[in-house]
Amino acid sequence: MPELTRNYRPAFRTDIAGVLAPSRRGRGDPCLRHEDSGLTWLTANTVEGAATMVLRPRTDGVVQARAWGQGARALLDGLPALLGADDDDTGFVAHHDAVAMARRRLPWLRLGATGRVWDALVPAVLEQKVTSHEARRSWRELCRWFGEPAPGPAPHGMRVPPTPLAIRSITDWEWHKVGVDSSRRGALVAAARVAHRLEGASGLRGAEGRALLRQVPGIGVWTAAEIAQRAWGDPDAVSFGDFHVPAIVGHALLGRELDDEGMHAVLAPYFPQRQRAVRYLEAAGFSRPRFGPRHAVRDYRAI
Repeated sequence: MPELTRNYRPAFRTDIAGVLAPSRRGRGDPCLRHEDSGLTWLTANTVEGAATMVLRPRTDGVVQARAWGQGARALLDGLPALLGADDDDTGFVAHHDAVAMARRRLPWLRLGATGRVWDALVPAVLEQKVTSHEARRSWRELCRWFGEPAPGPAPHGMRVPPTPLAIRSITDWEWHKVGVDSSRRGALVAAARVAHRLEGASGLRGAEGRALLRQVPGIGVWTAAEIAQRAWGDPDAVSFGDFHVPAIVGHALLGRELDDEGMHAVLAPYFPQRQRAVRYLEAAGFSRPRFGPRHAVRDYRAI
């Protein structure tokens, strides 16, 4: 399999692990892996086909990229946007001490854009109304059983996310096997039927792009925001309806719990870059207090 290479020198400080953190579904993610050696491996479905890319940051600021597979060139072409080259924080003002502190600590934080709606959609739907543990387990098993092996010399166990065609081929008992309930499987199948149209949301961007995603039954405000944050680095797509985010924002900014309505009010001064403020808080390490209520872990395979 031919290897394509490219050297990219960003005009900004690059934190590969940091900018890709929102797209990583746990340490066992079969589609995104960081190695102790400094290499970062990722897989993707592109308009040209499946691909694998590995990134190596050099001390002189250059990011060396190698890619394999039918979509190798497309993946390399998207490298600058992936690392945040298209991100623009012009006009962003920190209205709270916690955000200002995070911005000082993380001046290089950027919102990356994969440019791929489908690859962001599948794990986002899997995360609807379940624990991270459940969603990540289902993601790993879907990729294992229905995603093809990563092209090229990728580390053992890496897979390409399942394609829309693969999702539509999954039977009811196979959905049960990977622990996905009828609500989430319905949303995934509905999205798979119109996946080619949904990719256009990345070009529309912003509220218009999110509105296109929400035309799919089972994709609401929360899921559309989660996709937008990753596919086009949407700086205003806040995950309203999340179990953790209002608590993180509330305790970081006000020292108390918030609901969605309260979070909407406290983030209002950051419009149209509300998600950027949230990302600063998350990247700086603010989290939900450990004494808060937790969702019970369920295993749909046992039902």
